[in-house]
Amino acid sequence: MRKMLSGLIFLALVVMGTASSQGTVQDIQDRGILRCGVNQTLPGFGSVNEAGDFVGFDIDFCKAVAAAVLGDAGAVEYRPLTAGERFTALQSGEIDVLIRNTTWTSSRDSTVGLNFAPTTFYDGQGFMVRADSGIENLQDLDGRRICVQSGTTTELNLADVLGALNVDFTPVIFETGDVAVAAYDDGTCDSYTTDKSGLAGFRITTRNPSDHVIMDATISKEPLGPAVLHGDDQWFDVVKWVVYGIFMAEEFGITSANVDEVTEMAFDPNIRRLLGVDPENVEGLGLPATGIRDAIRAVGNYGEIYIRNLGPGTPFNIPRGLNNQYFNGGLIYAPPFR
Repeated sequence: MRKMLSGLIFLALVVMGTASSQGTVQDIQDRGILRCGVNQTLPGFGSVNEAGDFVGFDIDFCKAVAAAVLGDAGAVEYRPLTAGERFTALQSGEIDVLIRNTTWTSSRDSTVGLNFAPTTFYDGQGFMVRADSGIENLQDLDGRRICVQSGTTTELNLADVLGALNVDFTPVIFETGDVAVAAYDDGTCDSYTTDKSGLAGFRITTRNPSDHVIMDATISKEPLGPAVLHGDDQWFDVVKWVVYGIFMAEEFGITSANVDEVTEMAFDPNIRRLLGVDPENVEGLGLPATGIRDAIRAVGNYGEIYIRNLGPGTPFNIPRGLNNQYFNGGLIYAPPFR
């Protein structure tokens, strides 16, 4: 009975969310604000700086969508969400889009009722341990306590992989990543596990970052990217193609600094379509002709976003790896804009 009641509540949320998401582009334009579900505690991806501003890799994609739809990258209402809150917030219509280090999985794509836009960050789950702990591989985690966040693929992967290796461990579960890593830093756990990008972000929040290392082992695939609710194909198309436009801008050498100059001198048909010089394709998405151009001007291309938030000049210095363009050995690839 409890399972049936839970299913009915979930169905009601999905129906409510689907109904409210009809005409999302028009709703956002009428409202004048994009409501973006984000993380506020993960440095590099989504956090609040000393000035009280939301900053990070994911935050820049919120700004890009707002710039494309509204012509104003600042027209965003950020909704900080825990991992446990994020899907309900999307299902209930509290947010328009979720851009919060969320892994694309089959169940989220189906039973949870999400549509995932292109992956913006290819990641994998890892482990942070103290440099002097003697822990070097997964088998060394036997008998250890591992801090992990609830309501995540991280928690499930931990049980699957270490269970298959017959590694006996004690999970210590917390609702949010910042609380989990603080507990690890205080000695509650021998290790903290999450996506490796998250480990790089949280490592700098420990009292002595140099005391901690990220193990080489990667135990999962974690494709992270924006998600919207099932039921509004136009909105899904907009979010997808704004992301692809950011990818494509790097491919064509278009930056936040030169986008207007490139627009004025554009002869390549691919660039003319992308930047709205020939407006049919951008307008066909339900955006102003300048929509993709406005997004690039606001936040730059994919490489600019990556370098600004995660690159060598940041405390994280995460190598691009799979997050490089396809012609540089990575997986960042945009379909034709035509």
